[in-house]
Amino acid sequence: MDPRTAAFEVIRMVNEYRVSQAISVAAMLGIADHIKDGKRSAVDLASLTGTHPRALYRLLRALAAAGLFHEAEDGQFSLTPLGGALRSDAEHSAAPWAAFVGRPYYRQAWSDLLYSIQSGRNAFRHAHGKGVWEYRAEHPEESAIFDLAMAANSRGVAAAILAAYDFSRFPVIMDVGGGQGALLAEILAANPGSRGILFDQPHVVAAAGRVMAEKGVAERCDIVGGDFLAALPAGADALLLKWILHDWDDETNISILKNCRKAMRADGKLLVFEAVLAPPNQGATAKFADLNMLVAPGGEERTAEEFRSLLAKGGFEVADIIEAGPRISVIEARPV
Repeated sequence: MDPRTAAFEVIRMVNEYRVSQAISVAAMLGIADHIKDGKRSAVDLASLTGTHPRALYRLLRALAAAGLFHEAEDGQFSLTPLGGALRSDAEHSAAPWAAFVGRPYYRQAWSDLLYSIQSGRNAFRHAHGKGVWEYRAEHPEESAIFDLAMAANSRGVAAAILAAYDFSRFPVIMDVGGGQGALLAEILAANPGSRGILFDQPHVVAAAGRVMAEKGVAERCDIVGGDFLAALPAGADALLLKWILHDWDDETNISILKNCRKAMRADGKLLVFEAVLAPPNQGATAKFADLNMLVAPGGEERTAEEFRSLLAKGGFEVADIIEAGPRISVIEARPV
């Protein structure tokens, strides 16, 4: 690649934050839902969304140029297949994640990435004076947006996890830090012989009953509020940790794992669902997710060997690592 082309490509990559923020705004406004049944003008959409018509038109034409919408000769906008992922009713909706990523408090933490790189410390705490979980507990509107994003992402990987791993052998399955229960509901729906325990902070699981009812598994799932850093309900045959360990440092994770070890049956299994970092020069998605862990919650993504070492310190031995997709692997561990 010649230097001029290289410079152009780097500038293009740098400017991608503009696309990200524009998509986030479109998601927050529900643009895709407003045009899912047909074309609308920017003026009509501005009336529906309470926005400035000219400014909204400028947003829509930019996103049309990026391939999310289509602008007709008469100025009407419609959905493209790509933009269809922003519909709230899409099977794998990207709208909740897009809405979350654009929140000012979250962007502010990323603006402090240099601080994290210089110090090795958490950018979110530096920017806001408190950790991300404390912040969201104090800002329920932001917690709700984050919970919706996590639920949507869980639904997005649930099919891959179910295809990769057999849960039918477990009579009782507990999802530790399972949010509003999107993943556990899918697992229970696919395994009618199993019962579930959903465990997370009380304000997080408050809406989980609706999720379970929608999947028809409410009668087979106990919803328990608590703190996995303190103690867990006992008696599960399988404990699930999806995107939990990457949120925390090793010391905190060892405490979580030891609590899991105490709560599970002697012949039980611990199933960790995380991205496993690829060798050098590969796997950019997970490695940028690792930067997100540094910036926001203060944790990190890990290699297979790092997972083995961490789990051993928490009282577990890794039995298998099954790649379930580009974003997720199933790490099966047994207590020792």
